[in-house]
Amino acid sequence: MKNRKIIILFTLILSLGLFTRGNSQDLPEKLVLNLQGAVDHAISFNKSLKNARSEVERARARNWEAISQGLPQIDGGMDYMSYFNYELEFSFGMGEGSDFTQDQLMEAFNQTQAQFPYYTAQDLAVHGANSYYDGVLQSMLPPSTILLSDQASAKLMVNQLIFSGQYIVGIQTAKLAMLISEQNLDFSELNIKESVISSYYLVLITEESLEIVRQNLENLEETLAQTEVMFKTGMAEQTDVDQIRITVNQLANATTSLQRNLELSYNMLRFQLGLETNVGLELTDDLESLFTNMQAETALDTPFNVDDNATYKIMKTQEEINKKMLGLAQWNYAPTITGFYNYNAKILTTDFDMNPNHLIGLTMGVPIFSSGMRKAQVDQAKIDYNMAQVNRDIMEDQLRLQEKQFKYDLQNSLENFFTQQENVEVAQRVYDSYRRKFEQGMATSLDLTNANSNYLDAENNYLTSIMEVMNAKLQLDKLMNKL
Repeated sequence: MKNRKIIILFTLILSLGLFTRGNSQDLPEKLVLNLQGAVDHAISFNKSLKNARSEVERARARNWEAISQGLPQIDGGMDYMSYFNYELEFSFGMGEGSDFTQDQLMEAFNQTQAQFPYYTAQDLAVHGANSYYDGVLQSMLPPSTILLSDQASAKLMVNQLIFSGQYIVGIQTAKLAMLISEQNLDFSELNIKESVISSYYLVLITEESLEIVRQNLENLEETLAQTEVMFKTGMAEQTDVDQIRITVNQLANATTSLQRNLELSYNMLRFQLGLETNVGLELTDDLESLFTNMQAETALDTPFNVDDNATYKIMKTQEEINKKMLGLAQWNYAPTITGFYNYNAKILTTDFDMNPNHLIGLTMGVPIFSSGMRKAQVDQAKIDYNMAQVNRDIMEDQLRLQEKQFKYDLQNSLENFFTQQENVEVAQRVYDSYRRKFEQGMATSLDLTNANSNYLDAENNYLTSIMEVMNAKLQLDKLMNKL
């Protein structure tokens, strides 16, 4: 029994281990992505894009809703009524409004019966015919009754819209609404692409900056060790050691700060990719190759077609929607024609039933007078349409100004890049020169640390200039919808 429990426990542990291992394979420990792969992954898994796609699906459903309003509408139903055996009473005879006196009624009855001795009063009223006495005798008839029994019926109703100008324009408007939702999705994807590319650049820039600081820290730590040896032999002073140590400590703190910034940049990229924070990322593209392949200079000569801009597309579609809404308001003056067919299957009925089984017909609604309401609606729609045209013109002017501004920014950033590139080379030469002189005792530690600080500033400015060029090119590509 004890061995059996051990076997069962071992089996459960093994199954749990296999289950955990199987689940752990669903989420990779590290995701390896180049820039295009990161963009594609974000388009597929970014969470904010899921809502944008849901909006497109909802717009498609609304479009079909608009179309289906003009298609056959079929409804069914069942009715049941009970009259509790009520007897319907009606009379052709004397009532409270009769004009005949009692003597007239008796005289007419006696004379008529004398002619037809074998007829009852009711027979005389039916067969007596076309005489003054006939009317008198009708007044003497007793009231008739009809028993109203329970009723039950099943109904089938079919309605079909035959003509409506509002329906036609409504379908066109719904299609435009679906189009604008798809354009909004494209615009959202464009923004996600921009964010992912910018974050990808930032990670590479931070990694490059961190590598420069680390390399510089290693060089200064080596110099510090050599200076300590020189101090012990009397070839350097304590201030030289202290000066270099201060710089080493500052670089160590800068390294730690850059590491935190790098992790923050990775987390931002994970968020845009739709990943959990515990998923590792490895970026395969390097900064130099991306910068070279983007060919930023060629973007300065690329013509701008405003119709390709994502925002302008949405604005034009909105203008078209306002135009359709104007047409919709104008169609309020037109009639609407609808056809219908009803079938009534009688399950239970009374003897007194005047409802037909089949019914077919047409209805037409004609607007006649609305006290100026329809005209006011048309006037408002015209104003909205005119405003949409003006807004579209304003957007076009703004986009053309943005094109010029972005190209100016790109040109300035390129010029700054070439300047900073040269500055790095000069600062590197100066630092190497002072380092050699310091090792030979021909320069002070202050000269060395100043040269090192200038070199790090030059490297930082150089990386910043690269980032400025890449972001300027990114903004221009987004404007031209070329991401």
